[in-house]
Amino acid sequence: MDTNHMDDGSSSSDGLEIEIMPGYIELITRAYSVIFSAFRDCKDCGLDLSRKTLLDHAYITWIEIFMFFMSAVMWTKVRKGLTVYIFEPFGQWCCIPSKDVSKMPESAWKLVFYTMSWSYSTYLLFFTSYSFFQNPPSVFYDWKSGMSVPTDIAIAYLIQGSFYGHSIYATVYMDAWRKDSLVMVVHHIITLALITFSYAFRYHNIGILVLFLHDINDIQLEFTKVNVYFKIRGGKEYFINDVLSNMGAISFSITWFWFRLYWFPLKVMWASCITSIQSVPNIPFYFFFNTLLLALLLMNIYWFLFIVLFVAKVLTGQMKEVNDVREYEEAQLKERTDTNDQMSNEGKHVQNGTSKKKHQ
Repeated sequence: MDTNHMDDGSSSSDGLEIEIMPGYIELITRAYSVIFSAFRDCKDCGLDLSRKTLLDHAYITWIEIFMFFMSAVMWTKVRKGLTVYIFEPFGQWCCIPSKDVSKMPESAWKLVFYTMSWSYSTYLLFFTSYSFFQNPPSVFYDWKSGMSVPTDIAIAYLIQGSFYGHSIYATVYMDAWRKDSLVMVVHHIITLALITFSYAFRYHNIGILVLFLHDINDIQLEFTKVNVYFKIRGGKEYFINDVLSNMGAISFSITWFWFRLYWFPLKVMWASCITSIQSVPNIPFYFFFNTLLLALLLMNIYWFLFIVLFVAKVLTGQMKEVNDVREYEEAQLKERTDTNDQMSNEGKHVQNGTSKKKHQ
């Protein structure tokens, strides 16, 4: 890692005009043309070439691998410590419903982490000399195999990579299981693969841009859920938490589309699919990285369907308050339905009994 701050995104772009962001149609047509042309020209593509490319261009040390695993274990320990000594006692002190005391720490932990990580990504992109957000093609300017990774970006990679390593374990063994938990595990694996391989192949510049565009939605989601959990305290409903959860849900819905379905494809995928091969002919693992980015985009679209479902339920009056539409697995939903049916039947019995008394 290079301790000096490298001008990966600025020195090469001095004097160059910042490209105007394309539209969806232009992205699709240009990407199809470039990818098809690259595939047609890749006559030696196959396992042998992939193995050779991996050995020639992937750079990662055993010390970095050790730091990754140690940091992943550290996040797990930190989360458990915060849950036991801060989040759960605070939830109990605030007298939130007992069923939420066990679920709230998950959202509180993620809110703390993503706020920290997104703030650091924002600092790198807007308060340093990097111009990756304003000029996405610059992420591949001056790319060289095995080039040094600036220390500030290496720190971001260690933080994020180890967190997603921890998150794979946490989703399976620590978090409440939800309808999309399996998709969440796949998401974490793809994200960790992107982080690891982009670091090893020195595509760290575009990696920072990807992380910045995704973390903000996690902040808003967890902020909304925390306020939902704190909406009822001591049997009393608090208006301020209701307002905050509604504001969080609205901003989450808007920024999900803006960051993940607008900026992500038109900035990141444009640079990765089209300008990368122009700046670096025969760029290593071109198809592999773009396949992972496409998979990430498809999962963003999949989760956006949950958001549309949520908005539709609110607009049609099917949902009176903000809830996580992913919150319960089908077995839990059935249990809730059975409970509601039982309560309804009891209500009918009481009503019939009252009616009989009135008629007597």
